[in-house]
Amino acid sequence: MTTHTDNTQNPLNTTILVTSATGKTGRRVAERLAARGVTVRAGSRTGATVFDWEAPETWAPALRGADAAYVAYYPDLAAPGAVEAMDAFGRLAVEHGVRRLTLLSGRGEPEAVLAEEALRAAASGVELTVVRASFFAQNFSEGLLAEGVAEGAVVFPAGDTAEPFIDVDDLADVVVETLTADGHAGRVHEVTGPRPVGFAEVAAAISRASGRPVVYQAVSPAEYAGLLAGFGLPAGEAEWLAALFATLLDGHNASATDGVKRILGREPRSFADFAAEVWGGPEA
Repeated sequence: MTTHTDNTQNPLNTTILVTSATGKTGRRVAERLAARGVTVRAGSRTGATVFDWEAPETWAPALRGADAAYVAYYPDLAAPGAVEAMDAFGRLAVEHGVRRLTLLSGRGEPEAVLAEEALRAAASGVELTVVRASFFAQNFSEGLLAEGVAEGAVVFPAGDTAEPFIDVDDLADVVVETLTADGHAGRVHEVTGPRPVGFAEVAAAISRASGRPVVYQAVSPAEYAGLLAGFGLPAGEAEWLAALFATLLDGHNASATDGVKRILGREPRSFADFAAEVWGGPEA
């Protein structure tokens, strides 16, 4: 999606590159920016603006002429190679005169912080905002757990740890605010849902909303890696992903923040309300 407007329709007179624009967050950010009259350059591997994190030669053409960019690194900011990618992307952003960047990061991910620092150093002089998000509620409806939910089981290496799941719609609203409003440069915003929720409670909320049984099945990281490999994921990638989830869900993220309310002036949506809307049942 590329939305062209003249300056009278674009009150910000701004062109914003949205990377990973077909992903969960990128798609929503692009839609919201376009609705505000911003000229959106939606970067993806197959769209009008070609942008591929695995093809660095696509980055400069996508950045050329952009005033700002939403940086959503794939597969994850904690993944091997992310530090180097952020360094290279930041240098290109400076070279092409980009004035503002918002980087999506993971909450409580030490490796992701290294990538944040690499972008901050490389893009010196650019207004950079980092948004660290908790686990997405949409992972259960349009992400890696959706197939299991459809089959009646949430299988995950989370034990009995609770997580303050964030609705990606809230996250997208936060990102758009940081890209279009002043006062966020140099800030690190941690955004979560309103309260921590255990995976068993998640399964129960989906069950109530959908009217069909969904159960939570806790597995070890090794078991989960085996399941991912069984679905065709390369063994090394499966092991890395399982270890990342186990690290994120060891309890250190089991608290909520007021980030959404501080930035948007309203409370974030609860997982129960999210489940009720997505699965079409009565409010859980």
